[in-house]
Amino acid sequence: MKIAIIGYGRMGKTVERLAAARGHEVILRATAGAPPGKQHLEKADVAIEFTEPKAAVGNILTCFDAGVPCVSGTTGWYNRIAEVRAACDHRNGSLLYASNFSIGVNLFNLMVDHAAALMQNMEGYAPAIHEAHHTGKKDAPSGTALTLSDLVLNHYRNLDGWSLKETPGKLPVSAQREGDIKGLHQIHFTSEHDRITIQHEAFSRDGFALGSIRAAEWLTGRTGIFTMRDLLKNALE
Repeated sequence: MKIAIIGYGRMGKTVERLAAARGHEVILRATAGAPPGKQHLEKADVAIEFTEPKAAVGNILTCFDAGVPCVSGTTGWYNRIAEVRAACDHRNGSLLYASNFSIGVNLFNLMVDHAAALMQNMEGYAPAIHEAHHTGKKDAPSGTALTLSDLVLNHYRNLDGWSLKETPGKLPVSAQREGDIKGLHQIHFTSEHDRITIQHEAFSRDGFALGSIRAAEWLTGRTGIFTMRDLLKNALE
């Protein structure tokens, strides 16, 4: 594949290194502050986008205009998903987006979904989420923690949203920023007598970057809007 990288920071450079190892060619490297135009994208088979919330939607729409499938790992723009979906339908575009492309994290999400469905029927067990990342990570809680919160809240209808503070009727979410932690996510189900914990820990950024490349490989030739759950569904069937 010929890949356009939009957002050539640490993640973009990791994507480039791993893409080359899988036999792909990076033909465009655009920084977050200098988005590519339609004419620059048209020679690519797929674009992989890791920028920032205020730039993501514009980048995705430009990919649609250029007829190039887009894999987006940027979070914080999902309140505009209806606009993006309408544009995708109108332009017959292709998009796969995720808060985290790690295959392990997405399998972890499936486990948390099943666990929450089971545990919400167990009287006395209260759910809570904890995440930890390096000091350079700006958002707190992480996009992955928010995804986990949605999964839990879909089953715990007695909880009204999440909170970073201990608040009655809310799902507790704690965020830690320390050292060079690549990514740690935990879901706890705690009772008066014991605690059940499910955990995912990342050892490097390579897992996130490799997942985005696998998503790009999978997305090629498809139209519509997809998530990592669609990719995993094909792999697990």
